[in-house]
Amino acid sequence: MSSAPTDLCRHPIVQAPMAGGASGPQLAAAVAEAGGLGFLAAGYKTADGMYQEIKQVRGLTSRPFGVNLFMPQPDTADAAAVEVYRSQLAGEATWYETELGDPDSGRDDGYDAKLAILLDDPVPLVSFTFGCPTRDVLDAFARVGTQTVVTVTTAEEAQTAQWAGADAVCVQGIEAGGHQGTHRDNPETDGAGIGLLSLITQVRETVQIPIVAAGGLMRGAQIAAVLAAGADAAQLGTAFLVTPESGANPLHKQALTNPLFVRTELTRAFSGRPARGLVNRFMREHGPYAPAAYPQVHHLTSGLRKAAAKAGDAQAMALWAGQGHRLARELPAGQLVEVLAAELAEARAASAGDASGIPGTPGTPGTPGTPGGAA
Repeated sequence: MSSAPTDLCRHPIVQAPMAGGASGPQLAAAVAEAGGLGFLAAGYKTADGMYQEIKQVRGLTSRPFGVNLFMPQPDTADAAAVEVYRSQLAGEATWYETELGDPDSGRDDGYDAKLAILLDDPVPLVSFTFGCPTRDVLDAFARVGTQTVVTVTTAEEAQTAQWAGADAVCVQGIEAGGHQGTHRDNPETDGAGIGLLSLITQVRETVQIPIVAAGGLMRGAQIAAVLAAGADAAQLGTAFLVTPESGANPLHKQALTNPLFVRTELTRAFSGRPARGLVNRFMREHGPYAPAAYPQVHHLTSGLRKAAAKAGDAQAMALWAGQGHRLARELPAGQLVEVLAAELAEARAASAGDASGIPGTPGTPGTPGTPGGAA
């Protein structure tokens, strides 16, 4: 069995590609330099914008990194429902003194242009979200030496990815922050996602390709747990969101550990697709009425979210976060990788000791954010 994409990094730790500005060159390079696998998020960027960031990463590190692409979306949105939602958001636009966006700004996210660049000037790894590419596309990447990963949320999606020729799957549990990477957006299944540990087992018994596990992971012991369950690597997003290298808005970073935001929920309020974020005013007021219309709703609310951020109002921002957000540690990205790797090693050693009947050595009390210390 191939061990892709763990061949590309020293530690089985992958930094999630978080679209919207968080996963930029500085974060990807810092993670790669520390022995993890850094990722650029190409979603919501132009093809040229993606290429410029790739060049920046190459200038910051010689280590392997990945680029994530959004799959083009089918035109299944109800235009009338989108217009009704536009009317409901009119008061928000007035309050923030901005215009609502054009819902028909595009559904393909520049997919073909990005493919052309990545095939002409290959990177080590490309992953895909919101669907599975065709075998022709995956074969084309294989010919230029690029490994491919497809995000999946069910065993059936994982099987589709394996049949199409993907090198690995990123198995995303319901605990994950940001958008659920379902291949089909079905409103009837909202909130019916599977927890990560159960999903890993289902996928492991369905496909033979490597698994990257994602969803609520914030500590090395959790990484050890998903590896023991059958994953080959762990992908963390929220954990890296608060690092200095993250391009996330400072208000977003602060909100992750702010007692004002006590829980997360899946919502369509900001983008028209289910995504997990901190519950705020906008989510409470508009989530129940948001249509299943991605990326139309994303385009519609884009200006609102930017205006709210500019006004310093986190209550109308998309505060994407996984269920483990309160465990976030404000460490430099490279140091966070090292801490996670040390925690993973400690958890594995303790597990090995238990298995052999030899008591594991308890962690030495230390300062918060260090292995053996308080979380």
